[in-house]
Amino acid sequence: MISRRITAGLASVIAAVALLAGCSSTPVNPNPRANQELKLANLDLPKYMGHWYIIANIPYFGEKDYVGGQAEWKLRADGKIDDAYIGRKGNFDAPETRREFVDTVLPDTGNAHWRVRLFWPISVSQLTLYVDPMYQYTVLGYPDKSLGWIFARTPYISDAKYQEMLTKLEEQGYDISRVKKVPQQREQMGKPGFHTPGDKD
Repeated sequence: MISRRITAGLASVIAAVALLAGCSSTPVNPNPRANQELKLANLDLPKYMGHWYIIANIPYFGEKDYVGGQAEWKLRADGKIDDAYIGRKGNFDAPETRREFVDTVLPDTGNAHWRVRLFWPISVSQLTLYVDPMYQYTVLGYPDKSLGWIFARTPYISDAKYQEMLTKLEEQGYDISRVKKVPQQREQMGKPGFHTPGDKD
């Protein structure tokens, strides 16, 4: 029984590593700044905490095909962050999924580099590239630029604000043609520029 549990655990780790490796297999990035090092924001962590909506992304495997994506961050007494992802797989009639992680803020990074523990022993980096002065909009990235996110405190933002956030990613060397909006209401499903569950993004 114990050996079966160990084998199952190893299989889970191997599968996770394979999936994470797959995240790095990205198309050629045409952005002339593609090789530019990402520049991090400086965060006031207490102000940064709370509820955020995922407006758009280049998703990682755990977000693919999800709609209504949201994040909740809560600063713990030990300095780590309780991190929850919320979404519905496939459509808005699906039950709400909630996944919980623990994030560690790396020192000397302006509070902008977090190590997100998906499950032991797998952790990944999350980089905050921009946050506005009022802490209403934020742009997040991944070291190799294969993943990226635009978050807001509300589920809807203006087209002008969305373009402004896209520009933040483009200035950091992202291929913004890969960024798509995450549906936050039924009426957005299937519209141009939005992720469609089942698509090969």
